[in-house]
Amino acid sequence: METARVIMAALAEDGQEAYVVGGAVRDLLRGVPPVDIDIATNATPDRIIAVAEAKGWKAIPVGAAFGVITVVANNQSYEVATFRSERYGVDSHRPEAVTLGVDLAKDLARRDFTFNAMAMAADGKIIDLFGGQQDLKAQLIRTVGKPEERFAEDGLRMFRAARFAARLGFNLEAMTFAAIPASLERIQGLSVERVRTELEKTLLSPFAARGLDIMLKSGLLAGNCLGKEQGKTHPVPILPELCHLDGLLQNPRYHMHDGWRHTLAVTELVPGDLSLRWAALLHDVAKGWPEIRVTNREGQPSDPGHDKAGAQAAAVILRRLRVDRQVVEQVEWLIRNHLMFPVVEEKAVQKWLKRLSKEFKGPESFKNALDRLFSLHQADRQGGHTQPDMVGLQAVKEIADQIMARVPFFPSQLALSGGEIANKLGGGPEVGRFQQNLLTRIQAGQLANTKESLVPALASRVRRLTQKTVE
Repeated sequence: METARVIMAALAEDGQEAYVVGGAVRDLLRGVPPVDIDIATNATPDRIIAVAEAKGWKAIPVGAAFGVITVVANNQSYEVATFRSERYGVDSHRPEAVTLGVDLAKDLARRDFTFNAMAMAADGKIIDLFGGQQDLKAQLIRTVGKPEERFAEDGLRMFRAARFAARLGFNLEAMTFAAIPASLERIQGLSVERVRTELEKTLLSPFAARGLDIMLKSGLLAGNCLGKEQGKTHPVPILPELCHLDGLLQNPRYHMHDGWRHTLAVTELVPGDLSLRWAALLHDVAKGWPEIRVTNREGQPSDPGHDKAGAQAAAVILRRLRVDRQVVEQVEWLIRNHLMFPVVEEKAVQKWLKRLSKEFKGPESFKNALDRLFSLHQADRQGGHTQPDMVGLQAVKEIADQIMARVPFFPSQLALSGGEIANKLGGGPEVGRFQQNLLTRIQAGQLANTKESLVPALASRVRRLTQKTVE
């Protein structure tokens, strides 16, 4: 903040107005250190550059057409923008025209929400023309002016409203929420990349359930955004597959919530890891499907096979939203395995680990995936199960940790390296076959994973192969 004040002072020396604006003011009023500090000024872009260069600072005209200059001072970057007003047109997010040379009031009036439309002078004085401080105290998200107009200007603001609810734990003001369903047509022009970014920021927020619920209840998840392939555009469904979970009955013998409330609870309960949050959001996506939902002998709903079907659906959904490929693979694996859990018995746990390990190349990736899977198991149970059995879950985890510490599941964990084996057996597939043989025998307790135990086994293998060759 001190460097920002230095930049503002330099502009003031040049006879210009300068204020900290936007989210930084909001966060400072909340007692939270701001991540980014933006400065607004009546100085033109040329003047901003001149002031910066006179002070020996670097000035980068990253958005000069929009009046935005990045000033680098004391090894810190600040966006310094000329006061502007905007006019929106066909594009659902970018302004059609920008007018520089307006005053501070007009610059603040173009912003999205009241708590983002405040300015702070160098002396700490707050300029609040739209009730941002009052809404901060009331923990309300309210647009600047009529919400229909703000959302018609920039369709992404509807997702931002939900994301701020997820980040801050605030509620949407009633008229602001009511304006979203009436403005949904505007989201059709938003790129899938922008929408996915808002979804993922919401997922990773501390009050993710609140933001996601707003998105579902307002119709945002049921809408389409815009994809582009080889120069051609096409509609991309956002997350309509989740909408049927709202109110979906589950067997009360095992579940306290409907499908959506359970999903929201699980999503917030898992750690803030992107793969885990996506997996939690989509882990029950196949519940209630006509081909999955059945009625059991007690007359209660049941969804056998929703794990496998849900994993396939999640992969399709995430690829459609252009989620990172590695995240897609992790989510698909987590959902596919989120119901398969062994009994509290060492043999069963080791068999379970052996089966799961076959899909991984090494112990580190397997251990990371297993940690995520236990986190998802735990959240799934805590998120509304009537019989969560957390003691049993912890017992399985402890057994699994003990097995993972002493039992190898990958050739790289063997006490004999591949090179040492190849030196005796020669190259080729025989090395891999012998490594798998060693892993099986060690896992069965027939060998210890030590050189003292494995070297004789290798020698025996060499003798058998030599004898077979002679014969």
